[in-house]
Amino acid sequence: MRLLTKTPLKFALLVVFVTVAGTATASAQDARIQTSQLDALTARASETVDVNIDAGLMQMTAKFLSSKDPDEAKVKDLVNGLKGIYVRSFEFETEGQYSAADLESIRSQLRNPAWAKIVNINSKKEDSVEVYLMHTAGQISGLAVLATDPKEFTIVNIVGPVDLEKLSDLEGNFGVPVLGIEYPKTKRRN
Repeated sequence: MRLLTKTPLKFALLVVFVTVAGTATASAQDARIQTSQLDALTARASETVDVNIDAGLMQMTAKFLSSKDPDEAKVKDLVNGLKGIYVRSFEFETEGQYSAADLESIRSQLRNPAWAKIVNINSKKEDSVEVYLMHTAGQISGLAVLATDPKEFTIVNIVGPVDLEKLSDLEGNFGVPVLGIEYPKTKRRN
C-alpha cells in the first residue's frame, strides 16, 4: 500500500520537473538570428554578402592576427570569447525587391524579452538602423543590427559577450560593415 501512494507522488514530481525544465528551455533563446528564410532574395539581389563565422573558425582566424600590430591586437582581443559573427546583406538594382514581411521575419525573432532595442533610426527615404542587445544573466550575450534602405538591407548578428566600447574595432573586419556607431568612452578614475 505504501508503495502505491509514493508512486503517484513521484510521478507528479517528475511531471512538474519536466514541465518546468521544458518551459525554461523554451524561454531561453540563443542569440543567433535565423536568416535562412531570406535565401530566396539572393536571386533578386545584384550583390549579396553571407558571412558565417562560428566560434571555432573565429578562434582559428584570430590566431593569424598579430598581437604586435595595435589594430589587429584590438580585433583579436574583441573576438576572444565570441561564439559567432553572422552577416547577411542584399543589394538590389531597383526598389521594392524585398518586402516588409522579409524584415518582419527578422524582427519577430528580436521581440523575445531577452532582446532590447537600444537604437532606432527611421527614415522613409534613406537608411534606417535598428540595434538590439540580448541580455543573459545581467551580461550582454548578443548583438543584432538591422540596417535598411530602399535598395539594400543588412543584418549583422554577433553572438557571445559583446563589449560595446570595443565594438567599433570590429567594423570592417570579419565581414562586419562600417556602421559608424560610436560609443562614449568611460572616464578613468585617478
